[in-house]
Amino acid sequence: MPRKSAAVTAVAKGAARKKAAAPAQAAKPAAKAGAKAPPKATKAARPSVKTAAKAAAKSLAAPGAKRAPRKAPVTPEREATAARPVLVRDSFTMPEQEYAVLADVKQACLRAGIDVKKSELLRIGVALLGQVDIATLKSVLAALPQLKTGRPPAAA
Repeated sequence: MPRKSAAVTAVAKGAARKKAAAPAQAAKPAAKAGAKAPPKATKAARPSVKTAAKAAAKSLAAPGAKRAPRKAPVTPEREATAARPVLVRDSFTMPEQEYAVLADVKQACLRAGIDVKKSELLRIGVALLGQVDIATLKSVLAALPQLKTGRPPAAA
């Protein structure tokens, strides 16, 4: 049988106290002669344990009711992971021959004992492009075949 949380039992106890206090309040004489006595709660109007439990769950789920988590001490390892770069996902089109070059380079790396991913190969290429002078970059760019931009037409 699942155990009730401390908050649920506290709410249920509070509801029981209110029920016990209700007859005692009704026994007190009215302060004003013209004031009406509070109507007695019917079964439908009384809060049940289930509704009290739901109310407790909602209050616990509220963002302000949560306890602040304890923070671990900052270590050099944690500091390095806290300053992670923002990653960007993108898609691009390239000819099959150039895509096959990626597979060939990856196989050559695996034979040499270097485990590398395609995305890492592309990042290596970008890093090398950053080291190339503009004249060399222009000549390599001129040698590349021009591709149509956009998505290829859908196959029928």
